[in-house]
Amino acid sequence: MADLSITAANVEKVSGRVETGTAGIAITAGQSVWVDTNDDNKVKLADADTITEHALRGVALCDSAADQPVTYLVDGVMDLGATLVVNEVYIVSATAGGIAPVADLASGDFLGIVGFATATNRLTLHVASSGVAKA
Repeated sequence: MADLSITAANVEKVSGRVETGTAGIAITAGQSVWVDTNDDNKVKLADADTITEHALRGVALCDSAADQPVTYLVDGVMDLGATLVVNEVYIVSATAGGIAPVADLASGDFLGIVGFATATNRLTLHVASSGVAKA
């Protein structure tokens, strides 16, 4: 399979808790993010290749340029702006900021669970990072 094709203009919070931070890189709505405590708590793109060091924090709700404010959902329900498979678990992909089905977890990737689909357009966030690479 492949990363979800997300239409940033369609990403929105349905319910839940948001946080706001300063983007450490350009971020697009719908991308998975983490907070870099070693870089002034800047919000950056999550990546399954390095998630052991960079725990997943949530999903961006807006576009942001580097050093500008960015808001992201940390728990709750969102319209992800993509076509989802109901009951599918979605994870951080090996592409920075990407979100993919759990079946895409490859050897050497670190598991970062974003959440699961409750409708073809709704993602319920259950953010968790294992800190362990798949064998």
